[in-house]
Amino acid sequence: MIGRKDFARIGNDTYELPPTARRDMRGPARIFADEAILEKAFEDRSIEQLVNTATLPGLVGPAMAMPDCHQGYGFPIGGVVATSFPDGVVSPGGVGYDINCGVRLLRTPLLSEQIEPHRKALAESLFRRCPSGVGVEGSLRLKVSQLDEVLVKGAGWGVSKGYGRREDLLHTEERGAMEDADPRACSEKAKDRGKNQLGTLGSGNHFIEVDRVTEIFDEKAAEAFGLFSGQVVVQIHTGSRGFGHQVCTDYVGRLQKSIGSYGFQLPDRQLVCAPLSSREGQDYLGAMRAAANFAWANRQMLTENIRRSFDETFQNTGLRWDLEVLYDIAHNIAKLEEHTLEGGKTARVCVHRKGATRAFGPGSEALPERYREIGQPVLVPGSMGTASYVLAGTSEAMRLSFGSTCHGAGRTLSRKAAVKEGTGREVLDALVARGIEVQTGSFRGLAEERPEAYKDVDQVVRVVANAGIARIVAKLEPLAVVKG
Repeated sequence: MIGRKDFARIGNDTYELPPTARRDMRGPARIFADEAILEKAFEDRSIEQLVNTATLPGLVGPAMAMPDCHQGYGFPIGGVVATSFPDGVVSPGGVGYDINCGVRLLRTPLLSEQIEPHRKALAESLFRRCPSGVGVEGSLRLKVSQLDEVLVKGAGWGVSKGYGRREDLLHTEERGAMEDADPRACSEKAKDRGKNQLGTLGSGNHFIEVDRVTEIFDEKAAEAFGLFSGQVVVQIHTGSRGFGHQVCTDYVGRLQKSIGSYGFQLPDRQLVCAPLSSREGQDYLGAMRAAANFAWANRQMLTENIRRSFDETFQNTGLRWDLEVLYDIAHNIAKLEEHTLEGGKTARVCVHRKGATRAFGPGSEALPERYREIGQPVLVPGSMGTASYVLAGTSEAMRLSFGSTCHGAGRTLSRKAAVKEGTGREVLDALVARGIEVQTGSFRGLAEERPEAYKDVDQVVRVVANAGIARIVAKLEPLAVVKG
């Protein structure tokens, strides 16, 4: 049984298990954590799942877990694994069911005191214009041929239909659309689930949050990102809705049937995978990219609906306002990227980020010109009612974690366990007592997402900063929350 004693400290808040710890490991298992987080990770299957991912065929470098890690499907949520191209594998469990669940941050020129008299009206307008809840549908009704166009063009499709501006795409990962998305690799069931869900928030941990910038840690980076103390910003946290969930469901089932033909010996059926060069692997990648593009189109439409809410709320106030996309990042995705490996060799690898964020460092050609000198903006939402952070990617992240870092606070309680801690009404009352405006269609959803169900986001962010895989730029605190 692998335990705490088997992990050696190899750097600041960085621990590693050697590949000799278990016979089937193909590389080390690395976790970015302080002592408290590392001890806590042994309370669920996070460490077991981390070690299991180190057995994947074609593994390159260490299998990794971020400090917000917790038990997931096959991979721990907070897991990062790279495999060789074209001989390695791609695993749907290394991406997850909510493909391209991600965060978009919008900046405004407004100060928090300027919106204070209008905060309730703004939250109510956001709730009306941004449909939320389980299975909720939006105002668009798309034919399958129209949906196929969304799956190829992503956020750019939304802009072409009047949902936003061309400059929004410049500050979106992949400019809002991955190449080689393949609608033909997506089932009719997936398309049927997704065709009416564009422009919707969904449920679970998804939210829209109006925040104020309460602290600046890096003046130069904050200036480049357009952030200042007291500023009002808006976070959107959602993904590919029922479409992405069905894509994952379809390919987990398909790969379970074909896994035997590849001769892989895996310690957990949830790690089901296919060679990147195989028909199954190529089909999954095409369908996953299509789901990622759906998610970017979804956040693009929500962006424009949020702009309309600001129009509605502030049109007669005399205030100057605008909403600009600071950045949009994916949390659950697999991408083919060029990375420098140990020994200085550059190679193309498939990086799985499940509940992890790309954090490319300064100089990366993948970044918008505005941010290239600073490093990629990294958006780390906290749990409902707690702080969130804006970080910046680093050169150390490129060396240590395939340009990856944490994606949030990370759960410590399951949704079922969180509900047992108290009612949604109690959560609502506690948030309101702290001066946070809340709009929700589900008290159970509030109970499931109570702040106490998550790790301390301050602690998580300190760990990635200490480890060098991100640096802290700004802290945000909530003014209003819209939940499904």
